[in-house]
Amino acid sequence: MVAPNGARRTKEDHAGLPLTIDEIALTAAECNEAGARAIHVHVRDKNHCHVLDAAMYRAAIAAIAVETNGQMLVQITTESVGQFSAQQQRDVVQKVMPEAVSVALGEMIPDASEEKPAAEFYQFALDADIAVQHILYSPQDIESFAGFVRREIIPGEYHSLLFPLGRYVDGQQSDPVSLVEFLAMLEKTNLAGNCEWAVCAFGVGETRALAAAMAMGGKVRVGFENSLHHADGSLARDNADRVAVIAKLAGDMALA
Repeated sequence: MVAPNGARRTKEDHAGLPLTIDEIALTAAECNEAGARAIHVHVRDKNHCHVLDAAMYRAAIAAIAVETNGQMLVQITTESVGQFSAQQQRDVVQKVMPEAVSVALGEMIPDASEEKPAAEFYQFALDADIAVQHILYSPQDIESFAGFVRREIIPGEYHSLLFPLGRYVDGQQSDPVSLVEFLAMLEKTNLAGNCEWAVCAFGVGETRALAAAMAMGGKVRVGFENSLHHADGSLARDNADRVAVIAKLAGDMALA
């Protein structure tokens, strides 16, 4: 999966960062050609600020389908960026009805008062065949997730998880060794046999972290949302440049 823009970076960070719907769709096509099979989409308003806008999401999904001939799964995000409530996150999914969505556990269920509406949302997504990828930022998040599954607040027999490595460390630099703690918690909570997991990683360590994830049976998300750089510290030309590196690595590891 490619995550080409995220919620925070701008053209000042990299001239090749796609912000408009047309730019996102063209980037999707380039990344699909380079080896990405899915795209994680953020949309921006006219001031290039992250928004949860149903009409813009639908337009982006349609444009990506045209540019990629329908060959890419489109995953929208509900990321709050400290601006959007859990209810607003749920609302945008119900309005867009996407194929897939990423949802941070801590944002959807920040406290006990959100458990009931969250349970209704997760059941809605399951019934609507919307693929939910649960973002779990720490091993402790995995433990909490397992508890919600046991209590059937999060329904379903099989789950998709994403582990961001390096999001909350100094300088946002990922270390592949941190993946060990995530996988140990998966085993401890008995989730390992009932989920697929993926990794995204921040900073120059992105390539090493994704290589470790693939070697251990995980899927990966790469792109300018998380890192602008190759493993040697050089600036990537564009998102497709980063995708090509990881796709080649996957092929070399016989995990394509």
